Amino acid sequence: MSAALPGVHSDAVSDPPIRLPSGVRDFLPRAAARRRSLAARVVEKFEAWGYARIITPVFECADVLERGLGADARAAAIRFVEPGTGEIVALRPDITPQVARIVATRLAEVEGPIRLCYEGAVTRRAAEHGQREILQAGIELIDAPAPAGDAEVLAVAAAALAAAQLPETRIDVGHVAPARYVLGAAADDEARARIAGALARKDLMDRRRRRARCRRPPPPSPRRWSRCGARPPRRGPAHGRCRGRPRSPPRSPSWPTCSRRSPSSPMPGDALTVDLGDLRGFDYYTGVRFAGYAGGAADAVLRGGRYDELIGRYGRAARATGFAIDLEALAQAQRATGVATPPSPVGVAVFGPGAPAIARALRGHGVRAVTATSAAPTASWLRGAGLDAALLLDAAGAGELVRADDSRGRLATLAVPALVTQLLEERCPS
Repeated sequence: MSAALPGVHSDAVSDPPIRLPSGVRDFLPRAAARRRSLAARVVEKFEAWGYARIITPVFECADVLERGLGADARAAAIRFVEPGTGEIVALRPDITPQVARIVATRLAEVEGPIRLCYEGAVTRRAAEHGQREILQAGIELIDAPAPAGDAEVLAVAAAALAAAQLPETRIDVGHVAPARYVLGAAADDEARARIAGALARKDLMDRRRRRARCRRPPPPSPRRWSRCGARPPRRGPAHGRCRGRPRSPPRSPSWPTCSRRSPSSPMPGDALTVDLGDLRGFDYYTGVRFAGYAGGAADAVLRGGRYDELIGRYGRAARATGFAIDLEALAQAQRATGVATPPSPVGVAVFGPGAPAIARALRGHGVRAVTATSAAPTASWLRGAGLDAALLLDAAGAGELVRADDSRGRLATLAVPALVTQLLEERCPS
């Protein structure tokens, strides 16, 4: 028989164990502070670029939400019957379709470009040990033409990554047109699937073996990029020019316009790479697509691109570009690379005669202050409570300062400005 959980009364041993559903987690104060700080910094960047924040519901009618979801997102949606109406609703696995619905309905008469941003949790089905609840923030730029709209969204993405203060970040930029042309040249579905797999693996030899099966012969010039996969769509640093673009590209209105990187570009050339062979989001995006990476994160922390067909599913034909940033992945990257948890305002417990009045005055100066009534706070209690110090007041109008590291000192005065100065000067990590 398993032992009782610490702190659980023996009478409760027969009850079901206290647990969380798979794929969700609690965030204790320090972890929560890191994620709140990240969200605030990222959204601050969005608003600085003119994006207005909106809040969308955590669940919607499943049939409405799923209009804007791709096949993978529809499969990932968690559905349930809403008890009040009996309707089938779904927890949002993505916020972009909700923004599309709002733009097409509530903002139908608003002339574009429309700039909106959001921050919140999305919930998805996941593998047994995968994360189901994901903290996201993102932007959507509606009715801004390419390439100017794409360039703006990329600049905001770079600014959002920079706000995370990570030592190494990179953005990969791609486009769906080259891969779509390659796959369209395949002889049949089997060949298309194999080419797609080779592109995903960056498998050059496999693409060459399938060259002869392509319906369309490769271009005559060996310097041109093979439309049948004989040569991979190139990948590498931008360095002020578009790499991997064929000299005679497929004629497509969505083909990207290449231009030199501006000196005011938000990222250095070696932090911006071009990858025209990436198939992620192939069935969702209609033009430029990109992904952001950070040292300390195993996968992309940011994904986005142009999706000109989505809003039309809700009744308004509109072009759109946007991205979502995974705040949880950013937080884990910060921790892995040693980025410190953001400091919280100094916190203090006040005990003794006149404690409520002193605590109230300290709060007015931006100090977190609690009133201790039952016993004088100890250093161990301060650490557990996330506080920096305790003020132990005496009847003579003086007292003692006890810090979370168990060091002690006299209070020279109870004047609040002087107390705040002393607390800030002698603050130690709790």
